[in-house]
Amino acid sequence: MKALKILYYIFIAFIGLIAVLLIISIFPITGNFKVMIVQSGSMQPEIKMGSIVAIKPVDDYRIGDVITFQIAKNKEPITHRIHDIKVVGGEPRYITKGDANNAPDQREVSQREIIGKVLFNIPYLGYVIDFAQKPIGFSLIIIIPALVIIFDEAKKIYAEVKKRKAKKAE
Repeated sequence: MKALKILYYIFIAFIGLIAVLLIISIFPITGNFKVMIVQSGSMQPEIKMGSIVAIKPVDDYRIGDVITFQIAKNKEPITHRIHDIKVVGGEPRYITKGDANNAPDQREVSQREIIGKVLFNIPYLGYVIDFAQKPIGFSLIIIIPALVIIFDEAKKIYAEVKKRKAKKAE
C-alpha cells in the first residue's frame, strides 16, 4: 500500500513537471528562460532528437557555446554549436555547426537572430511535451490525473463510511 502511495505521488509530480514545461514552452517570458524541443539529430550525441533544451539569452557568446537561433519568423529555431566568430562592420557574425554535421552551416547568424544559449537539455522529454501540446495529449494529461484523484478520494470516502457504519453497529 505504501509503494502504491509513493507511485501516486511520483505520478502527480511528473504530471506537474510536464504541466510546468508545457506552460513555459507555450508562453515563454521574453528575456528569460525558454524551453524548446529539439526536432532533428544534427546535435547528436550531445543533444538527442526529442530532447528539450532550456535556453537563456546572454550578453556574450563564445566559440563552443551551443545556441538556439531563428533565421526567419516562419522558420523553425535551430540549435547548433558556435564553430567560429567573424566581426563584420563591428557586429559579430556567428558561424554555427551541428555536432553531427560534416561542415559548418552555410549562413552566418547575427546577434539579433540568437534566441539564447543552451543551459541544459533533458533527453526524450520533448516527445512528451510535444504530445501534451496536441489535443489528445492535453486531454489525457488532464483526464488521467483527474480520474486517479477521483478514484483515490472515492476510496477514502468509502473507507470512512464503512468505519462510521462499524461504529454505529457497536
